[in-house]
Amino acid sequence: MLTQLLQSRIVISDSAEDWQLGFQDPATPIMEGIINLHHDFMFFICAISIFVSWILARTLWHYHWTKNEYPSATVHGTAIEIIWTVTPSITLLAIAVPSFALLYSMDEIIAPAITIKTVGHQWYWSYEYSDYTNEDDNTIMFESYMIPEEDLTLGQLRLLEVDNPMVIPVNTHVRLIITAADVLHSWAVPSLGIKCDAVPGRLNQSSLFVKREGIFYGQCSEICGVNHGFMPIVVEAVSLPNYISWVANKLSE
Repeated sequence: MLTQLLQSRIVISDSAEDWQLGFQDPATPIMEGIINLHHDFMFFICAISIFVSWILARTLWHYHWTKNEYPSATVHGTAIEIIWTVTPSITLLAIAVPSFALLYSMDEIIAPAITIKTVGHQWYWSYEYSDYTNEDDNTIMFESYMIPEEDLTLGQLRLLEVDNPMVIPVNTHVRLIITAADVLHSWAVPSLGIKCDAVPGRLNQSSLFVKREGIFYGQCSEICGVNHGFMPIVVEAVSLPNYISWVANKLSE
């Protein structure tokens, strides 16, 4: 029963697994593009590595001094020089085109429906939803602290859980305004394909479009002091009706 509870929690929690080598499951089009680009690059890397290794092994075997008593007098070859110049150029071009396309899509902001300001502190995050105000003109603002290990409940993840996660609706364009209040931080969530520096005195901008509901985990990815490893990020993607209910509850607090 305990194992089933833990597994059911992990299924809906996009976090790293023990001995994981690959990517976390993507939840945004950007992360899907990053994973696909990685797989495409791996094809070129494997092909080039095998080819170069074959050339080196063949050279060492056939051109050893015991097999060639008299060395070749050839000093250049026009054909081979053209081949080893043109082929890498075509390969780099094939890699560059999808890379730039993905980079531009990561910077694109498409008519956001929601804007959330994210501020990094030593050593916690705070969030502000400035699109919503109550009768007193107060916006939704809250701080997100890591839950200490002794306060964790069954199934919660050590060093990753927070008391107040950032909540966003699925299938909605969200704009993030990211900054810091003291030192450099970095807001990063692997499943969402986002990593944006939080710089004091500067507003950096990024976007999210989450395609499925879930709980997504990240951490500060810029060394920011002694407790750098204790400021996790939790993003909870919910359906639009649940998001509206959450906003109404926050405004009434």
